[in-house]
Amino acid sequence: MMRIRPFIEESLGFAYHSLVSNRLRTFLSVLGIAVGIFAIISVYALVDSLERSIRNSVQGLGSDIVYVQKWPWGGGGGEYPWWKYFQRPETEYREYVQLAQRMERTSGIAAVMGLRPTLEAGSNSVENAQMRGVTEHYATLWKLKLEQGRAFSTTEARSGRPVCVLGASIAEGLFPTSVAVGKSISSLGRTFTVIGLLEREGASLIGESHDEQVLVPAAYLRTLVDERNSGGSNIMVQAAPGQTISELKSEIRGYMRSIRKLKPQAEDNFALNESSSLSAGLDQMFGIIGLAGTIIGGFSVLVGGFGIANIMFVSVRERTGQIGIQKALGARKSFVLAQFLVESVLLSLIGGLIGLMGVGLLVLAARHFTEFDVAMTWLNALQGLGISAVIGLLAGVVPAYIGARLDPVEAIRVNT
Repeated sequence: MMRIRPFIEESLGFAYHSLVSNRLRTFLSVLGIAVGIFAIISVYALVDSLERSIRNSVQGLGSDIVYVQKWPWGGGGGEYPWWKYFQRPETEYREYVQLAQRMERTSGIAAVMGLRPTLEAGSNSVENAQMRGVTEHYATLWKLKLEQGRAFSTTEARSGRPVCVLGASIAEGLFPTSVAVGKSISSLGRTFTVIGLLEREGASLIGESHDEQVLVPAAYLRTLVDERNSGGSNIMVQAAPGQTISELKSEIRGYMRSIRKLKPQAEDNFALNESSSLSAGLDQMFGIIGLAGTIIGGFSVLVGGFGIANIMFVSVRERTGQIGIQKALGARKSFVLAQFLVESVLLSLIGGLIGLMGVGLLVLAARHFTEFDVAMTWLNALQGLGISAVIGLLAGVVPAYIGARLDPVEAIRVNT
C-alpha cells in the first residue's frame, strides 16, 4: 500500500505539469470532450425527465382501474383498425347504472362523459372548455384534491343537481379576482352553482390534467345533451382488494356483453383499457429513444476522444527524452504507462465536468422558461463522469503503450 500511493502521486504530478504547461492544447482537448458529454447527457436528462413525467401521468390513471371505452389504447400492437372501432357505440349512463348494480367485487365505479362548451361568469368566459359529466366516485378514483369547497354528494350526483367543481385554470379564467366557490356559471343554457375548487395539478403529457376541466353530475348533463354524441365517455371500475386486473376485466367483459346483448360468437364492441398497456408501450418507446440518443451523442464523445488521443501522441513525442531518462534511472513500464493514462483520463474528466456544468445550466434555463419539469439526476452525472473516464482511458492506451515501450538509449538519443 505504501508503494502504490507515491506511484499515484507522481503520476498525477506529471499529468498536472503537462496539462498546465500546455494550456491551449489542454483547453482544445477539454472542449471536445465537454461538447460530447454535454450532448449525450443532455439527451439522457431530457429523455429521463420526459419518461418520468409521462410515467407519473400514467400512474395517475390507476394501476388497479379498468376503463370501459369505445377505443382501445394502442390496439394491442400491429395495425390499428380504427375503422372497426369507429363503428362502436359510446358507453352510456344506463350501462354504468346496470354495471354498477351487477358488479359485486369492486372498490368503486364511476361514469364519465365529456363536452366542450363555452363557460360564462359575468363578463368573463372560457371557450371550448372541458366539461366532464361524472358520478359520485369519480373524485375518489382519480384521487382529486380540493383547494376550496367540496365534491358532489351522492344525492347531488344521482339526482342530477346543477352544481359543479372547477379546475384551477378554469377558475382563474372565470373568476380572476374573486373566490369561485359559492358563485354561479352559465353553460348550455343552464346555470351551475360552484361548490368546489380543485388543487392545481400542472400540465399532463397524456392530456388528463383537471386544471382545464369543470366537473358536473353526469345525471344532470345527460338531460341537456345526447350522451351518445359526447366525447371521451367511459366507465371506470376499480378492482376490489385481492382482485387481479385480469379477474376484474373478465367480470366486466361478461357483464358488458350481457348488457349490450352480444351473441356468443360476436366480437366485443367495447374496449377494456388499463394503465399497464400504456406502460408496456412506454418501455419500448423510451428504449428506442434512449438508444437513438446514445448513438447521436456518442458520435460527439467519439470525436472528443480522437482529439485527446491525438494530443496524447504529441505529448509522448515531446517527452521522449524525459521517458528515456526515467527508464534509465530504473522506472518500470507500468510507471510510464500510468503517467500518460492518468493524464488522458484527467483531461477527459475535466472535460466531462465542464460538460455536466453546461447540462446543469441548460436544465436551469429549461425550468425558468418552460413549465416542463426537467432535471439532471445523480445517475446522469455518474453516467457523464463514467463515459468521460472510459473515453480518456481508451484514448490514452495506445499512446501510453508506445511511450512505455521506448528504449531508454534510443529515447535519450532522439531527444538530443
